[in-house]
Amino acid sequence: MRIETGLKLGFKDVMIRPKRSTLSSRAQVSLDRKFTFLHSNYKWKGVPIMAANMDTVGTFEMAKELAKHRIFTAVHKHYTIEEWKTFVDSASTEIIDYIAVSTGTSTADKEKVATIFEQNPHLKFICIDVANGYSEHFVGFVKHMREQYPNKVIMAGNVVTGEMVEELILAGADIVKVGIGPGSVCTTRVKTGVGYPQLSAIIECADAAHGLGGQIVSDGGCKIPGDIAKAFGGGADFVMLGGMLAGHTESGGETIEIDGEKFKQFYGMSSETAMNKHVGGVANYRASEGKTVQIPFRGAVENTVQDFLGGLRSTCTYVGASKLKELTKRTTFIRVQEQHNQVFSK
Repeated sequence: MRIETGLKLGFKDVMIRPKRSTLSSRAQVSLDRKFTFLHSNYKWKGVPIMAANMDTVGTFEMAKELAKHRIFTAVHKHYTIEEWKTFVDSASTEIIDYIAVSTGTSTADKEKVATIFEQNPHLKFICIDVANGYSEHFVGFVKHMREQYPNKVIMAGNVVTGEMVEELILAGADIVKVGIGPGSVCTTRVKTGVGYPQLSAIIECADAAHGLGGQIVSDGGCKIPGDIAKAFGGGADFVMLGGMLAGHTESGGETIEIDGEKFKQFYGMSSETAMNKHVGGVANYRASEGKTVQIPFRGAVENTVQDFLGGLRSTCTYVGASKLKELTKRTTFIRVQEQHNQVFSK
């Protein structure tokens, strides 16, 4: 046993200090980023925000809408091979550039992905997603996928420490997903005691990834547009959103009416709801590590997208960053110490 005493911070623990700026308008800010990925050598340009690979967020409908803004969608892994074929046949080239095929690490997952790519060879991105990216099995799976798909962009995770980011990049990942437990419907920290404050995880993991020429995506913990800006300010190359994109027309999840008001279900992919839906229930050797909530129906996702893109542009004007790429270089975080009322019981 050992204890790390160094300061670790989440998004709520900091604010961004404003700086002198030559920008006179948010319209002067470009949110586009260009990346050439380490192993695949594929060149990509767009707004580096991602819809999470959850079946209540990462839908084909969401992908079509977000692609209009050059925003990425990690499409959830529960679509059938036939549904993928139908979608890709009807999708434009622009949409294909902004979607990933998500997969787990089972033999069935591997075979399904192989069929999807065989039928749709122009798809470019793979998202290999597990809750715990620290296992030798996971690293071995990433190596296998890199050998099998040398020209595809591989995104893999989740992890929260620099040494594991380095191992996954060396194994063949182009982008590493960073985040354990920060999501609004994730209960991993409650059930297991395992986790890492998201901002500190981003700073540590980005440093490790960039040293090897890789990228990271901050996955989870963004509740408001300002959190997206903090993630980019901390060094994230991409930011993945779940709850902020849930509850819309384009989102998945059952629509429920309560007292005349519409709500949509949103749940973690390790929740009892998700496991009952996709794998026949929670296995007797594990516990659910997600929860199910009802989100007031928000209508079309277009308005939400404009809101957080506008907020991000505004952040850039406050610190004088004319391009999103410059934001991390222009960011100084101020630590915020909130005062909490202490309640003592006899």
